[in-house]
Amino acid sequence: MPPDARSKWSVRAPDLALLPLRGFLGLTFVFAGLQKLSDPNFFDSSAAGSIQTQLRSSERTSPIGSLLHGGSHFAVLLGVVIALAEVAVGVGALLGLWTRWAAAGGAALSAGFLLAVSWHTRPYYYGADVVFLFAWIPILIAGSGWYSLDRLLLERARRELRIPPLGPVSIDFGIVRRLCGAYDAGRCKQRGGAECAVAPCPVLAKHVELKPSVAAGVNRREFLLRARTVGGIGAGALVVTGATAVLGRLFAPTRHRSLVPTLNARGAPATTTPSSGSAPTSPPATTPTTAAPPAGTAIGSASAVPVGGAAAFNDPGNGEPAYVLQPSTGQYVAVNAVCTHAGCTVQYQSPHGLVCPCHGAEFDALTGAVLRGPAPTPLPMIPITVGADGRLYVQS
Repeated sequence: MPPDARSKWSVRAPDLALLPLRGFLGLTFVFAGLQKLSDPNFFDSSAAGSIQTQLRSSERTSPIGSLLHGGSHFAVLLGVVIALAEVAVGVGALLGLWTRWAAAGGAALSAGFLLAVSWHTRPYYYGADVVFLFAWIPILIAGSGWYSLDRLLLERARRELRIPPLGPVSIDFGIVRRLCGAYDAGRCKQRGGAECAVAPCPVLAKHVELKPSVAAGVNRREFLLRARTVGGIGAGALVVTGATAVLGRLFAPTRHRSLVPTLNARGAPATTTPSSGSAPTSPPATTPTTAAPPAGTAIGSASAVPVGGAAAFNDPGNGEPAYVLQPSTGQYVAVNAVCTHAGCTVQYQSPHGLVCPCHGAEFDALTGAVLRGPAPTPLPMIPITVGADGRLYVQS
């Protein structure tokens, strides 16, 4: 590599080092935002992976649960704001436009996701949000550097005001010595005859400051150029996001949902909740003849749980969502429905599967065992029995 090329590479290497990180974070956040806007189920309160469902699931375990509970009252607006913010942050990182602001926004979103969704992920490095949070910090500190719209617009502002461009220039130190009037036979007159060297060279260390009025003019011109650029790019991004949202709803695959009944402690099924699988219905199950009601809390009628299917209920012990299944006539098992990865509510899939809508973890509903990660541990099983009155009892 020629000496000039090596010098230029060494000067711009820190800026080059940030390019892969900017590209990854930018593409990821743009994709995440567009995916939310194009998914009709994200704003459908009855869908398993909707913003409403995720807020309800997270508020139980998040350290900012009260804020999430308040946000659930305007969940659709919150979901739109999050999606658009992800797109804006991603575009800013990709193009290097108002890069530090984009990095600050990305770090804020990642911190919010960490506190809301993946706070209780164990071990902590299984959660993606903490990694994204720290990945934004180098860009927040260093900015975008040479390869960015920020740099181009600053240079354009200085050029329009007839001010010399900024930035280091690669030059051999021997040339500096030949051109320097203070160099004398290996000594520097400016440093009292000390040996001439690169590090303490007063010529190379000198930084020319602009007059305050000139600097203010450059800042104004740069701000106007950035604002105009952001306006044009923002308008294009809004067109793209709007088209993505429309196309996502026009061409989204039809999802056939079956309804899992929700048990009523008084005996009859009260409501139904959506599930991504199907559950066959059946006549009322055979009720065991128990002399006295078993110890525990009644959660509903055993006949409301279809054979080969499931019903939803809230565990009376801790209030968390759960499922009770009847794999064969008269046999009942119950399992906690809070994913052990990040606290989302898992969804029932026929015949005996549970799937997390947030990160795709899968569990065996009959044993709670992890079938597919990232969940690290099984779902807890809940002791359950059938009383002589035909109701299901959760044992405390």
